[in-house]
Amino acid sequence: MYQVQQADSFSAWKKLISNTFVPLEAKALHHGAFSGQLSGRKMHDVGIMRLQAGPQSVSRSPELIARGGIGHYKLSLQLSGHGLLLQDGREAVLQPGDVAIYDTQRPYTLTFDKEFETLVLMFPQHLLGLSVEDVSELTAVRMGKGNRLAEAVAPFVASIATQLPELKSPIGHRLALNIVDLLSTLLADEIYSRPEQGTDNNARMLRRIQHHIEANLADPALGPESIARAHHIATRTLQKIFSAHGLTVAGWIRERRMDQCRRDLADPLCEHVPVGEIGARWGLPDGAHFSRVFRTAYGLSPSQFRRSSVAVRG
Repeated sequence: MYQVQQADSFSAWKKLISNTFVPLEAKALHHGAFSGQLSGRKMHDVGIMRLQAGPQSVSRSPELIARGGIGHYKLSLQLSGHGLLLQDGREAVLQPGDVAIYDTQRPYTLTFDKEFETLVLMFPQHLLGLSVEDVSELTAVRMGKGNRLAEAVAPFVASIATQLPELKSPIGHRLALNIVDLLSTLLADEIYSRPEQGTDNNARMLRRIQHHIEANLADPALGPESIARAHHIATRTLQKIFSAHGLTVAGWIRERRMDQCRRDLADPLCEHVPVGEIGARWGLPDGAHFSRVFRTAYGLSPSQFRRSSVAVRG
C-alpha cells in the first residue's frame, strides 16, 4: 500500500527512517523546527521511497550492523538539493540526477546540508546478481552526468516514483524488479569498463565466468566442464579460480538459479506459471530435484514459498 508519512520533529523523523529502512543514527544539522515527509511503498521485498526533509546527517554504525539482519543495497537518486555519501573510504557528492549505491552491511554516512529531496530504492543483495566483492568497488561512486547508462536509468526511476500512488501491486512489483535489473546492468557496465590495473588475473577471470554463468542459467547442461571449455581452461583451473574466492562453481550456479527461481515464485505476475515450469526455465527440469534443492536452500518447498509470498503481499 502506498503511504505518505509526515514527521514534525527530528526525533519522529529519526524513528520513521529507522523503521522504514534499517536502524540508523541521525542528527539534525540546524537547530529549531524540523519537518520531513516520507512517501512510497514496499512491493514484496523491494521498497521505493521518496524523502523530503531538512538538513541532516544519517549514519549506519558498526554497532547497528552487529545487531544482525539480512544485507540490503540502497540506491539513492538525488532529486533536489545536494548529498554527500561516504562508504568504503570513498565519498560521492550527489547532485540532482545523480545515483549512487551503498551497502547496509557496512558503515556509511549520508549528509544533506540543506533541504533536499531524494528517492531511495532498497532491496536484498541477492536480487542484484553481482558479487558482493564487485559491488563493494562501486559503493559511494557517483553515477550521473557523463555516464550514458546512468543518464538513461535515472529518469526512468524518477518517472516510476511519480506513478507509485496509482500502481497496482502486481505491476508495481514487476516494475521494482525491472529497476533492480537496470541497476544491475548499470553497475556491471561500470565494473567491466573500469581499468584493470591493480586487479589480479583470477579476479578478472572470475568476473567473466560469472557473467557467462548468469547468461546461461537456463541451460540444464551448464556445469564446470562446459564452462571450462567456453573459457579455454582446464576444469581444475576453473575450480581453483572459484576456490581462491571461497566459492565453488556448482555452488555459484545453484545459488544464482535459486535466486532467480525465488524471484519468479514471489512475482504475482507469475502466479499462473506451474512451479515445475519455473524450475525448468532456470535449468532445473527435474521437478523433484528442483524441489529438494530449493527446500535445502530456503527451508520451504517452492509451493510453500509461493504461498508465503502471497500471504506477505496480502
